[in-house]
Amino acid sequence: QVQLVESGGGLVHPGGSLRLSCAASGFDFNNYAMGWYRQAPGKEVAWVSSINIGSSLKTYTDSVKGRFTISRDNAKNTLYLQMNSLKPEDTAVYYCGKRSSAVLTSRVDSWGQGTQVTVSS
Repeated sequence: QVQLVESGGGLVHPGGSLRLSCAASGFDFNNYAMGWYRQAPGKEVAWVSSINIGSSLKTYTDSVKGRFTISRDNAKNTLYLQMNSLKPEDTAVYYCGKRSSAVLTSRVDSWGQGTQVTVSS
């Protein structure tokens, strides 16, 4: 079965950096678009970033453009999110999501368990 396991979250000061990882198994990672999402306290899950299967197309929500970078290593079945210049408003549980196809905007059909990111001084 599909498994997505996030790691790399933690407590960081404003302006700091974190790199999230999502280890995927149970499906052919090379054939699916992937994405990152986050849920801040008291808010709904929100899309953060998406990447296509060949890493040629990457999209970001406006609030993270220029600070976050999504990437994937198809040989390692792993999705990444490099987060720089972190702000308190980036505090959330971060989830990786498997899209239902190679299409970047296809629906998410599997989720990881999430990793907590807290940005605080």
